[in-house]
Amino acid sequence: MTHEDKVILDEKAAGCEDAAALQNAAAAEAAEHTMTLASGWRTHKRAIFWSMALSFALIMEGYDVVVIGSFYGHPSFLKRFGVPEPNSPNGYIIPAEWQSALSNGSSAGGIIGLLINGWAADRFGPKIVMQVSIIALTCFIFLFVFAQSLTMLVIAEVFCGIPWGVFQTLTTTYASEVCPIQLRGYLTAYVNLCWGVGILLSSGVVKATLDIESEWSWRLPFTLQWMWVIPLFIIVCCAPGSPWWYVRNNRLEDAEKSLRRLTNPDYVSEQDIKNNVAMMVHTNELERSIEEGTSYLECFKGIDRWRTEASMMVFAMQLLSGQNLIGQGVQFLQQAGIGTNLSFSLNMVLNSMFIIGTFFSWIALYFFGRRTIYLSGMGLMSIVLFVIGGLGFVGHDNPRHTDTTFAIGGLLVALNFCYNSSLGPVCYTLIGELSSTRLRQKTIALSRIAYQIMNITCGIIVPRMLSPTAWNWGAKSGIFWGTSAFLCTIYIWTRIPETRGRSYGELDLLFEHRVPAWRFKGTKVDQFGQNGIEKPEVVHLEETQVVRDGTSI
Repeated sequence: MTHEDKVILDEKAAGCEDAAALQNAAAAEAAEHTMTLASGWRTHKRAIFWSMALSFALIMEGYDVVVIGSFYGHPSFLKRFGVPEPNSPNGYIIPAEWQSALSNGSSAGGIIGLLINGWAADRFGPKIVMQVSIIALTCFIFLFVFAQSLTMLVIAEVFCGIPWGVFQTLTTTYASEVCPIQLRGYLTAYVNLCWGVGILLSSGVVKATLDIESEWSWRLPFTLQWMWVIPLFIIVCCAPGSPWWYVRNNRLEDAEKSLRRLTNPDYVSEQDIKNNVAMMVHTNELERSIEEGTSYLECFKGIDRWRTEASMMVFAMQLLSGQNLIGQGVQFLQQAGIGTNLSFSLNMVLNSMFIIGTFFSWIALYFFGRRTIYLSGMGLMSIVLFVIGGLGFVGHDNPRHTDTTFAIGGLLVALNFCYNSSLGPVCYTLIGELSSTRLRQKTIALSRIAYQIMNITCGIIVPRMLSPTAWNWGAKSGIFWGTSAFLCTIYIWTRIPETRGRSYGELDLLFEHRVPAWRFKGTKVDQFGQNGIEKPEVVHLEETQVVRDGTSI
């Protein structure tokens, strides 16, 4: 046999292998599309367990990040760090500039953590980055517990914000990568529920410590942050790695091992495992053919620019929706005229909406698309905010002022329910699906940075809106945020596409061919070509076929 003959035979063998791999990938995608919710539960119950377990990190983060906001209405904390203010319900206030510094400290640290995570998770793997972050957080909590000044608390917020930034992205990425299409939305939305559990725990702990007549009234809630560390570290050590990360790093055997740990062997065969890895490889190569490279710069090149923009805006709109008023719930309610004990009780009701709303979002996700839920949720929040703002013009001398005050409190609970049954949980679903698989870590990190930048902005203006020594807008702030939410509703309609029921390969082609956001739902995609073995060439857009070079036929 001549050298030329051997080359020809090798090329034919490689071609057969490519065709077989493409058939396997097509079979895996077909299986995902035909899978029911019940069969998805049976086959991927291990993935569900590990995704939910790893998301427990967000319970810790939700507790940690929000607990400081509850102290702005906490009598013991105010006496220790506040300044006298006769017009304040407690006689003391934390000045608006210090509230901004405390709120923005964790956001600034979070941006640093997000940037580090976007690079480190791709290079070293999510598990190692998560383990290092937990160890770092364990050390940084000492700064909170033994703080002697507001300056020390701000420093603690910055340092703790770094590992919190890591938790924010890794849990969402993991949930989006270990589960099939049918379960992806529920498990990414579950991240919001974990946030809510942490927030509810923090508000309950702070209320329970109100009657302690020492500095432990506010130091004890900080101390309890340590209770999460050991169980969470054990969970991270035992969890399977992401099969997508293994594929992106050309570790296909490890990807297969991970899938075996994430699936039920009674329902998933070895061939199914190989098919799924082949689909991941195919999607990775498809994205590489569209855009080469995995740096932060690549997120803003070509079609990935739209994907990054949409992801960043989805997260930024969480705060542009007026949700930040909920984060300042205690102070908002007290400035509206509600007493200290009742304001903390209502704050617990307010925060329980994170859990109740997420359950409702699961029902909505079963019947409606992500875009539909996000659009309607933002529109409803805009209406509620305008009503709250209108009620803010009822003066204290009005005989019905008490009724108005409780109406504002009730509407704030309704606002939080709207948020947590739509924007809150579905945000995590969308950012897990809008980004390409090769740039997912970095895109989600950038989207969370957009959130943190908005958080810093809100951390500057919201305390001034509510503080009696600054702008003193009170409930009138609803007009400002209602307008913001209305503008966001318009943006969602024009720029946020529907991702429900789409594989990552299908989404790649829809974005590549620049299908308008409002037409994603009605567009048919064939990423494997005829019989599932040819190179993907055609996207069917209603009655139009769009070829790879962009020519309509």
